[in-house]
Amino acid sequence: MAAFIQKLFKSRKTKATSSSKPQVKPEAQQPAEVDQRNELREAQLQQLANNPEQSALARLSVEGVTASIRLDAAKGLRDEVLLQHVQKNSKGRDKSVYQTVRQSLQHLREQQANEAATRQRISDLVTQAKDQASSENTKLFKARLEALQEQWQAVKGDASSEQAQQFLEAVHQCQNRLQQIEQIQQEEARQQEQARQRTETLELLKNTLADLKQQDANDLPSPSAIDALQKTQENRWLEATRDTVVDKNEQKTYEQQMQTLRSCLNAVRWLAQEKEALSALAQAVESGETTEEHRIQATELLQQFKWPSDFAQPASLIQVRKLTGKKPAPKPNEGQREKQQEIASKLKNTLPELEGALEARQFKESKQLFKTVQNLFQQMDHANRKGLQARMQLLTGQFRELSDWQGFATEPKQIALCEQMEHLAEQPIDPEAKAERIKELQGEWRNLGGSSDRTLWTRFKAASDQAYEPCKAYFEAKSDLKQANLDKRKAICNELSNFLENADWASIDWKAIERIYQTARQEWKEAWPVDFRNNRSVQKPFDELMKRLEQPLDEERKKNEALKQSIVERAQTLIDHEPLQEAMEQAKSLQAEWTNVGITRHREDRKMWQAFRKACDQIFARRDAQRTEQKQASQLADQAAQEVLNKYQTIDSETDDTILSEAREAIGPLTNEPLSPAIKEQVQQLKQQLNRVAEVRKFQQTVTDWQALVSDKVAQKLSDEAMPKHWLTLAKASGPINGRDLAIRAEILTGTPTPEQDQSRRMEIQVQRLSDGMGNTDNASPTQELEKLVALWCLHPEVENTSHENAERLNQALTSLAQAD
Repeated sequence: MAAFIQKLFKSRKTKATSSSKPQVKPEAQQPAEVDQRNELREAQLQQLANNPEQSALARLSVEGVTASIRLDAAKGLRDEVLLQHVQKNSKGRDKSVYQTVRQSLQHLREQQANEAATRQRISDLVTQAKDQASSENTKLFKARLEALQEQWQAVKGDASSEQAQQFLEAVHQCQNRLQQIEQIQQEEARQQEQARQRTETLELLKNTLADLKQQDANDLPSPSAIDALQKTQENRWLEATRDTVVDKNEQKTYEQQMQTLRSCLNAVRWLAQEKEALSALAQAVESGETTEEHRIQATELLQQFKWPSDFAQPASLIQVRKLTGKKPAPKPNEGQREKQQEIASKLKNTLPELEGALEARQFKESKQLFKTVQNLFQQMDHANRKGLQARMQLLTGQFRELSDWQGFATEPKQIALCEQMEHLAEQPIDPEAKAERIKELQGEWRNLGGSSDRTLWTRFKAASDQAYEPCKAYFEAKSDLKQANLDKRKAICNELSNFLENADWASIDWKAIERIYQTARQEWKEAWPVDFRNNRSVQKPFDELMKRLEQPLDEERKKNEALKQSIVERAQTLIDHEPLQEAMEQAKSLQAEWTNVGITRHREDRKMWQAFRKACDQIFARRDAQRTEQKQASQLADQAAQEVLNKYQTIDSETDDTILSEAREAIGPLTNEPLSPAIKEQVQQLKQQLNRVAEVRKFQQTVTDWQALVSDKVAQKLSDEAMPKHWLTLAKASGPINGRDLAIRAEILTGTPTPEQDQSRRMEIQVQRLSDGMGNTDNASPTQELEKLVALWCLHPEVENTSHENAERLNQALTSLAQAD
């Protein structure tokens, strides 16, 4: 400061000295220097007007004749190195240029940082997409892929063509991977459904067989019903085991249950076929009019079929079994013997034909031959039947199995399909034709209903995979990314065209239309890269369609902008409106109205929103000011209340009455103060504490009064006026009462120890109380029960043993109760 003052006075002294000397005329060159400076200024201004290079601007920023020239040149600088150079040279010389260059540098560095962050983000997204395409983690795969695509939309405009190509290829791989994951999930769901169907099939068969075994033979379902159930469950099992691995135990259980069901079906069928014969034989047995012919017929019937042991036998069958135990039939004569030999010969000749037809699974031929064999077998007598019985039963079972499964007798066709697929796999034909043929063969396999033979299916599946292997490579090469994007753009054009032709503009959802417009542009950008030449045919139609779509959107936006402008003007009139509550409610209503207005242009909407938000902020700022005042008042009230709380926070039942009275007087005025919720809660707790202390004091005084009455009873100084009136009701009890028992009951209620000599009596009373309490609905509190004991001690006419010792024990129990409270 001193040096500054000295310099100031020195300059004044110098000025005074110089003024005392005679003036000297300026040099002759001074006007020439002014002209030269003006010419230089004009040249620099002309240079600025011609958009000079960055180096020239840097030189003008430092060497400019005027401050405005230097400032304008500095504003045009964009090169970082030159900006740093100008900043260094202008520091301490030209504050405006220095500040301008400094801000430009800061903005440039922020821009560079943003660009670097964007480049890094693009690189990270490309890396993440590639990693996801090769990742084995399939959890939330679709959600992660969608998140990557959504993030890419924000930065794809800054990505290079190579980065965009890499990202799209990775996304394409992810989509293929996602399709594979979904196929795996569908396959797992199919196998789970098949497992559930198998479990339900086994459970149904188990329950059905259990019911059939418990039913009477005459109440069994009809053959058609059991047959329908059998075929339904066989079809169900076939579908549930197709293209999947079945546990051996599960398959074994199914086969056992199904075999049992078939045995039941065969029994019911045989019973229905032979019902009349069995009934006639049973009636003959019951009437006692049996003949040798009846015995022969019964024996033949029983030899035809063996009734399953798991199912109840019908009564008629039991009667027929009784008939077979009687005298055998006489031998046939010579003519009958020749006839039987002829029938047996025909049967023996026909049986090999039936066996061959069954083995070849020729259902029609087997049916005709089986009918012939059955007729011949029925004509034979018992002696000739006996040798063929086992063979007939075996053939009967085979035919019925063929009959039941004739709808699934597709093995020859399936073998043929396997052979055709294997032949196709070896043929070097066009991939598209081969793929079409593979689909045809697979369709024929499905039309046959599949196969329960796992070996056959594995053979067909392996042949299909081998045949499709060259087709797979062909189609993967054909699905070029550019062609796929071009097809997507064509689809976008078609969808836009169909929409514009069918749109009802009178009742349309404008927000949905705007989303369609934005989605169309977004998806059009996403469908990139495309072949430039092929894109010409779709780009122009797309632009025309977007113009047609944008025209009604602009009209709707302008209409909605007028509505929002009206809302802004109404909000501005509420800034000074009174009362304030009404102004805030109307402002909230305007906010709701704002959100209900339809689409607008973004820039115009932003301007109006800022004006609307400013008006609303001013309205609610008045409310905030009121709240601030209320908060300050609440803080002052809290401080006053806190002093009271701190002063009386240690109050308990031992506190002096004077302090308690002071606390009540101090806390009373705080009720109407604007306290904060926390302080208000503490004040309320202090009030409750005071009330509890008062109640404890009152109860302790009551206990003291009871103890005095107990002692007066012993001293025989008890007066009726000192007794509470309701004690007369409490003292009602039948029979004499022992004072020792009253003391023990009081000790039980208060947990007071009982003398050793009365421990057994205490146990008896506890057991009695437990027994009485199980049937008693009167839930009296310990205090009420003790009051009743005291009433009985003082007023019961037949109370005994009210000794001084028992009185002390009773009073001690009362003291324990008072201390506990």
